[in-house]
Amino acid sequence: MSAFLIVDVDDLKEYLEAQTFAPNIADITLMLRNTAALAAGMSSEELSAIAVANWNQHRRPDPNGVNLQQAFVTSGYDLFNISERKFMADALLTNYFPIDTEATIDELILVSAKDELLKILDRLNLPPQTRKRVWADVQPPQQDVIFQPLDSILGVKSRSVALYIDFENISISLNEQGYIVDLDLLLNALKARATNYGQIVHMAAYAPWGQRGSLPPMLDTQGREISDDVPSRLAMENIDPVFSLPGKNSADLRIAKDVLAESSGPSGGDIVIIASGDRDFNDIYNTLRARGKQVVVWGVQGSTSRVLENNTSIKLEYIDDFSLFRRHRDLNDLYDDNQDPTVDEIDEPDFRPSQWSSLVLQVDYLVAKDQPITKEILSNQLSAQNITTNSDRANDLIEQAIEIGILQDHGHGVLALREEHPIVSKTHLIRDHMVTRVGNTLEVRNWDYVNYGFLLKGIAMDDKLVGAGINLNDNWRSEWIDFFVREGILERELIPHRHNPDDLVPVIRVPDEIVNLEMQIPEPEVSQVMIETMKYRVVVSVEQFTSFRNFVWCPLGSLHKRLRPFDVGTAFQQAVEQLEADGAIRISEYENPQSNFTTKGVSLVMDSSFVENVLQQRNHLIRGLVLLHNDDTPVTVESIQQVTGYEPEDIELWISIMLLENVLNKTSGQPDTYTLFRTHHTVTIVAGA
Repeated sequence: MSAFLIVDVDDLKEYLEAQTFAPNIADITLMLRNTAALAAGMSSEELSAIAVANWNQHRRPDPNGVNLQQAFVTSGYDLFNISERKFMADALLTNYFPIDTEATIDELILVSAKDELLKILDRLNLPPQTRKRVWADVQPPQQDVIFQPLDSILGVKSRSVALYIDFENISISLNEQGYIVDLDLLLNALKARATNYGQIVHMAAYAPWGQRGSLPPMLDTQGREISDDVPSRLAMENIDPVFSLPGKNSADLRIAKDVLAESSGPSGGDIVIIASGDRDFNDIYNTLRARGKQVVVWGVQGSTSRVLENNTSIKLEYIDDFSLFRRHRDLNDLYDDNQDPTVDEIDEPDFRPSQWSSLVLQVDYLVAKDQPITKEILSNQLSAQNITTNSDRANDLIEQAIEIGILQDHGHGVLALREEHPIVSKTHLIRDHMVTRVGNTLEVRNWDYVNYGFLLKGIAMDDKLVGAGINLNDNWRSEWIDFFVREGILERELIPHRHNPDDLVPVIRVPDEIVNLEMQIPEPEVSQVMIETMKYRVVVSVEQFTSFRNFVWCPLGSLHKRLRPFDVGTAFQQAVEQLEADGAIRISEYENPQSNFTTKGVSLVMDSSFVENVLQQRNHLIRGLVLLHNDDTPVTVESIQQVTGYEPEDIELWISIMLLENVLNKTSGQPDTYTLFRTHHTVTIVAGA
């Protein structure tokens, strides 16, 4: 029977240094060996205890007078020297577990959370009955081991951690050092690092949330700008987003107040971590140390006060050391259209408004007013429109836009948008289609405004507003409409409902200034053929609805919804207008038996020559379909032509209309073949006649 205890001395030393108490290393080494022997069911003398380290670095006592070599030798450990940690597992296998050994290992206990030692578990061929234990402060990835927290082995009380993040300071510092502020990466790194110190009992992040332009642009791991979502994302990670006014003094005072108030309570933590490189917290750190707290400070290299770097009473760590942030120049590669894999990364799952989209619109505005685009002019424009809180933030945004390729320098300090950049092209596509739809609706219908819900439906059916991450749902459309309202491209207001003045409804219009700047694109051209075929559909749908419901009118909104799949541009609107002008239909407000208010509806003028002609053609078609049905003849374009004499192109239109009206249905497994719904209301009437 054999058992091994292998201690990673450097990892153990790092763990002990992070404790709030001053451990006696001799007691620790002896406790580890005795506990391991007890777990293996043998005496401590029978246990093989190994202390592995680069012992050349531990020959002399440390500044606290602790001699590691002496402590482990006294407790009966073999000192195994390894000069490079990456060879730790190989060296141990060669010296203690040779391939030709016949000894059976009953118990293997590793004291480490580091992979350099843990990978011995995967390399060592152990029998199934061997118990493998890991004692560490972090659970190992291996599934077939018995994990026990080192705190419980040593009888150390689990430490509590309180984390306070000066989010404005950290995000701006990272940005100033050229890093992309990847929120997902940042939060994961902060939480993981804090967990290494103990159990997190409180987390808060301080910034002027909701103050536009006060923070640099922030991305998620897909490269999408998510600055407006930061508070909600923090809350989802159990980090309390605390509001502070812009400027470092406001955040500093709020953090100092909360830290001092909470440090003596249950949420204060044994260890207080403050993520900020600001020197103004120096006095707070001294107060916390006086209260027996361990103080850890996280800063950003190059943006952390030297006063903090010289304060020996705190433990200073750099966020950019334990977070692998990318640089802004890397994002230029990410958005490079010539690199297919990177383009795919930013195309999923959605393209949403951002500060970069705001910058694109402001450049367009200046171009439309024939102003040269220089850094100074653009910076003033961004500040004046509250895209950023001040000129410094504006200049940061411009520099980032140049680095990632949104803007390009044409020489002599003149900037221009790079049209092929995805952020530029998609922002233009969305703006042009949304603004154009509002403008054309107002012009064609002679309205003063567009109902908000009506606009959402119109955008949803725009088959040209397509692309990865575009026109996804009503939430996406609402977010962009609100963005354009905020940018001054659209106007939004509440007006009394026409039927109930006490009920206010949202409406949208295009400001006169935007109309005059001609920043729109034309609607897709609608041919007269499209309008004529739509007129046929309108007449057939209204007749079927009114005859089946025994009504004299059909709701105009329901009719448009039914025919929307065939409505290209303003085809439906123009078809209705022409029918009304020709006296084929009437548009009016009708009493609605299902509502207390009137409803706009359309009714057919049955003695109109156009209506009579359309219905005669439909009835002739249906009689032919009944003949084919009675003869068990498949319904195809050819068979319909034989019984009606209609031309193939006319038959295609009528088949489309009959499918929509449910008179015909496609035959499963037989393309271009249809079946007649013989008991359909309209078929029954026509066949009976």
